[in-house]
Amino acid sequence: MTISLVVGIDAGATATRVAVHTLAGERVGYARAGAGNPTAHGLDRAVAAITGALREALSGHDGSRVVASLAGVAGHVEQMAPDLAKAWSVLGIPSGPRLTGDVEIAYTAGSPTPDGSLLLSGTGAVAADIRSYRLHRIADGLGWLLGDKGSGFWIGRAAAQHTAAALDSSAAAPASSSGSGEVRSGGLADLVVTHFLGDWRGATARETDDRFVRLIQGNHMRLAELAPLVSRAAADGDPAALAITRRAAEHLVSTVRRIHVSGPVVLAGSVLTNDGPVREHVLELLAGEQVCTAGDAAGAAAWLAARDHLTETEARQAHAAFTRTS
Repeated sequence: MTISLVVGIDAGATATRVAVHTLAGERVGYARAGAGNPTAHGLDRAVAAITGALREALSGHDGSRVVASLAGVAGHVEQMAPDLAKAWSVLGIPSGPRLTGDVEIAYTAGSPTPDGSLLLSGTGAVAADIRSYRLHRIADGLGWLLGDKGSGFWIGRAAAQHTAAALDSSAAAPASSSGSGEVRSGGLADLVVTHFLGDWRGATARETDDRFVRLIQGNHMRLAELAPLVSRAAADGDPAALAITRRAAEHLVSTVRRIHVSGPVVLAGSVLTNDGPVREHVLELLAGEQVCTAGDAAGAAAWLAARDHLTETEARQAHAAFTRTS
């Protein structure tokens, strides 16, 4: 008996994931590749990443068995459609994928309910009102410079600001005081300085601060790397880290409340799907709401592709298998 397959693609700004499932939800192929965002990385590079991952995920399977496919693409542009259709044809798949945004599949990765809200915090942050599995309204997602409040980047920048200020205060302290360029050992500022400078410290606090600032200004996107350090320091009771994580959660919940109408709130992104103080605070602030955690987004895309071939009951029952949320 020939078993029909469906393909789901989660093509993001940092990585691409492709999942191949049966209509019952069994995963029979999975692969990862580089960035698949055409806006950030160019159309050719994005198509190549998606195509390479699809070829690997389909290895050992006949492309003609694929009855549906859906690609959730960050920054997707319609110009991708003909290029992806060509790639699908080369692999023997009868028709190209349906295109949607990554926000929709991030929501679907957490819930089979057609209407609800997404709250995502990874490197960036966004909230979305989803209706019939489609984006209806959106809040924040304005990027690291103007928005993304409560994101990993926002958390990291707050930690860097705290660290620069701590070093600056030490540098400005009277010479007779204990301020000698060191910050409290084991505290958030110490963790941040060590992350960037290792064991090196300047002869003065100002020298340390200057080098720290230059490194960040040279590559500001590294600020998102600091988010796990803030969680670690908060777990140890560091007051600054606790304040940052609390503010991050408040920003995120304020953002989702601007657009949430009804249905579940799906938490997505590394800041909110991993255990830590921000997730804990968000759950506290959303008490009373139905809160779900997103599973595999590529699997969610495959589930959306499969819905046209399933009854509503069959689709709902298979959702956990596709997204691996059971």
